[in-house]
Amino acid sequence: MLDPIETTRRAFLSKTGIGLGSLALSQLLPARTNATTEKITGQVTNSIQHFVPKAKRIIYLFQSGGPSQIDLFDYKPLLNQKQAEELPDSVRQGQRLTGMSANQATLPLAGTAFKFKQHGQSGAWISDLLPHTSEIADDLCFIKSMHTEAINHDPAITFFQTGSQISGRPSMGAWISYGLGSMNKNLPDFCVLVTKDKGGQPLYARLWGSGFLPSKFQGIQFRAGKDPVLYLTNPDGVSPTCRRLMLDRLHDLHQMQYDREVDPEIHTRMAQYEMAYRMQTSVPEVMDLSEEPDYIFDMYGPDSRNPGTFAANCLLARRLAERDVRFIQLYHQGWDQHGGLPNGIRRQCQETDQASAALVADLKQRGMLEDTLVIWGGEFGRTSYCQGKLTPTDYGRDHHPRCFTVWLAGGGIKPGITYGETDPYSYNIAQNPVHVYDFQATLLHLLGIDHEQLTFKYQGRHFRLTDVHGNLLHDILA
Repeated sequence: MLDPIETTRRAFLSKTGIGLGSLALSQLLPARTNATTEKITGQVTNSIQHFVPKAKRIIYLFQSGGPSQIDLFDYKPLLNQKQAEELPDSVRQGQRLTGMSANQATLPLAGTAFKFKQHGQSGAWISDLLPHTSEIADDLCFIKSMHTEAINHDPAITFFQTGSQISGRPSMGAWISYGLGSMNKNLPDFCVLVTKDKGGQPLYARLWGSGFLPSKFQGIQFRAGKDPVLYLTNPDGVSPTCRRLMLDRLHDLHQMQYDREVDPEIHTRMAQYEMAYRMQTSVPEVMDLSEEPDYIFDMYGPDSRNPGTFAANCLLARRLAERDVRFIQLYHQGWDQHGGLPNGIRRQCQETDQASAALVADLKQRGMLEDTLVIWGGEFGRTSYCQGKLTPTDYGRDHHPRCFTVWLAGGGIKPGITYGETDPYSYNIAQNPVHVYDFQATLLHLLGIDHEQLTFKYQGRHFRLTDVHGNLLHDILA
């Protein structure tokens, strides 16, 4: 057992060392230190923005499974002309295929079953699967030259959300929460909404986790039903007054523990308890859609009256954005169409098209689009050749990381433009490639953050969302 005097001496030196180190660091990096100190105490924080931001918040509509760019945005008439012909070796160039189609005897080209038209003054090519998205074409920036190294779902989604194909890193929302802090002390900085009752590739809580950052920066999932946030409601027989008294006493005990151990995670836990207490009032208020007018429900579509659907989550995302939640992540599964693509993708678009467009239009009419960045896209695209049997009315497409499309709107992005270009087969990038790290670096830039300077030291190394990569996409910035 340690001698009490030795224990006291260690605690004194530990506290003194931290205090002197913090004082010295505050003279070198005042904004960073102040922000970190306030984060630990759970208060509304000062940001560490390196320059004037163009966006205050992000709403990320993540389409899990890999939407087919060929059937939605990347118009390639050559594929229809060469229907059922073999994918040329000069196009494939020996590139890796997944195990699901690598052993196929042939790789027959499959044109789209859907019609394309140009829309708006921008002349953006959009499939007839997306009539509502077509109406807001001039508000959108299409990036058609996204690419990634990941060829399977889990590493590809993890890469987009955390900057690494291997799990364990902080999610993008956690990095942003860590760097910028809260704009609303009564709601989490980072909220997650997952469409209910959807099959498809599994989603794991680590996709919105905090990794090695303090746990207060992890995303909080909102659910449909009686308890939108788990374990938030007081148990039977526990009144708000009783809960407040318990938290006050628990705070005293935690403070005693902190004074003894000087572990910042203790303050994180204290802040989370206090946030949960405040959310007992704020969450029911934000989830209550009873005062939304009928025309808003009509704008988002009939599903918006059904909690937990993609449409209802888009409407809830707007309400969270109004209350200055910093990062709002929506996940919609089911885009993984290895077979039966025409029927499957039609169903997916019916579930997402109207609400996605309505969210952009709704933010715009409220004057919020200019400082809210909306993102739509998945983890990779789909192949131009058919996986499985190709028929005149049916086809499937395998994973394709070499090129795919995402769109962005608002928040400092140039509207009405298309950036990047693919080859006539939508197989390789012909112009202006955009890597996942370039994409992440640009999102941080729009929030006022230099992606190279938002770091956290862990196990002796300074980590960042973009690892050691990332180039800013100047041409898409307004």
